[in-house]
Amino acid sequence: MKVLFLCTHNSARSQMAEGLLRSMYPDNFYIESAGLEETQVRPLAIKAMEEIGIDITSHYSKKLDRFLEDDWDYVITVCDSANEVCPFFPGGKERIHRSFKDPSQATGTEYEQLAVWRSVRDEIRAWIEEFFGPMVS
Repeated sequence: MKVLFLCTHNSARSQMAEGLLRSMYPDNFYIESAGLEETQVRPLAIKAMEEIGIDITSHYSKKLDRFLEDDWDYVITVCDSANEVCPFFPGGKERIHRSFKDPSQATGTEYEQLAVWRSVRDEIRAWIEEFFGPMVS
């Protein structure tokens, strides 16, 4: 199955979702992530994923346009902005929206910010297990 995660900047939530799904079910899916804009993967996303043994240091921000011609079993928006801008995806068999809090908006010390990143990471992981787990059982 082919899964595409979409977010505004492809710098945090979609990158974590891509890394999580790939790590959890390595033989079951072809996974990509993209954004409405290209930026860079946020360092705290990398750090939060490293803590659970998932390396996303080779990930990079990709723009949605490069995937428009492809066929996808699931196109999943993980933020409200991407959902509003991309209500229809031509190559997507099934379009799903599951919004997660934007961890890049966290304030405070790095430790306090990282706590928010961990929380979002864990929420994404729980949703992936709930949604995709039965498909691979």
